[in-house]
Amino acid sequence: MAQGGTPTPPGDDPGEPPADPPAEVLAALPRVMQLSRTLGRGRVAEHAMDATGTNLERPAFAVLITLHFADEPLRIKQIAEQMQVVQPHVTRQVQLLERRGLVRRTADPDDRRASIIAPTPEGSAAAERYATTLLGWFTQAIAHWPDQDRRDLGRLLSRLVDDVTTSLRRFGDEQED
Repeated sequence: MAQGGTPTPPGDDPGEPPADPPAEVLAALPRVMQLSRTLGRGRVAEHAMDATGTNLERPAFAVLITLHFADEPLRIKQIAEQMQVVQPHVTRQVQLLERRGLVRRTADPDDRRASIIAPTPEGSAAAERYATTLLGWFTQAIAHWPDQDRRDLGRLLSRLVDDVTTSLRRFGDEQED
């Protein structure tokens, strides 16, 4: 249901699958999930984690990566939103990262009651080593592709991430109404 009790057209509610999903979407979803598992939990991720030299568990490292690639220091809530996890999970990981000297917490200049989190130089260096390792592997995996295919992949993957993220935000907003 849309806001105000108006029925949502089928397929417009991100929480409701379309009655007849397109075949190309059905074929792509398992492959996207396989890629996600490979990058997040496979040997590639293990190799990238080893390259960091930090000996962190994946959840803490995911927080560090999120912070490293953010344009600015983030509040715990912002980190949790970007990672799509609950705030207590992020709080625990930030505390661990702080103890290890990989992030620092400072007062939010806009609200002195709140804190913002940023990677330390050591944390940024570890995140950069991780990203460089993954990018090197990924670049090598598609090196034989024609230039246009690589450009199309970048363009379409960016579009997919943006659209899925937007859809998930709408879903979250509708859940809170």
